[in-house]
Amino acid sequence: MNEVLPDILGWSRLSPPHGYDFNGYLVRDSAGNLCIDPVQPDEASLDQLARLGVAKILLTNRNHSRAANQVRERTGAQVLMHPDDAEHARGQGTTIDAPLVPGERIGPLVVIGAPGKSPGEVALHWPSRRILFVGDVVIGNPPGRCSLLREQVMDDPARLRRSVIELAKLDFDTLLVGDGTPILGEAKARLLELVQTFGP
Repeated sequence: MNEVLPDILGWSRLSPPHGYDFNGYLVRDSAGNLCIDPVQPDEASLDQLARLGVAKILLTNRNHSRAANQVRERTGAQVLMHPDDAEHARGQGTTIDAPLVPGERIGPLVVIGAPGKSPGEVALHWPSRRILFVGDVVIGNPPGRCSLLREQVMDDPARLRRSVIELAKLDFDTLLVGDGTPILGEAKARLLELVQTFGP
């Protein structure tokens, strides 16, 4: 794992079919560390997660269960996901312990609804540090820019675009993406550039 920003660790796995990395994050917080969309860790990273401790695993959407069961088993953390995506994830074998509800605060993070790719997609906003974590609502590809996944994998493309427009109204400068390359500065400007491609 690498320090992405102070108190935020990250690790990645290249997805050859996509041609970019999938990313997992650990937010260190005095009230209990938060793991976001954990990708498959190597043994050293899994040991580090266990050593640092994880209180909650936050899954941004039904397709980002990834290594949640493995991290849960090793750390004893609770797994949280929006109820509208949880049934699908459970059908894929993921243990979900509690809901992620838009508007609630978990540690320093505020849960933001971002439906469209799936009905229960969420983003996680850290207002005081101007950081936004996203799963599949937008991706960091090509590096330094924001883009959308293919419409074929979206439940509701128009709704997803509306979610992106709403996220662009938040105050953030850093975008930590589940897929692709994180944008560590001027990220809101990059997201607004994407919004401007949506048309009327």
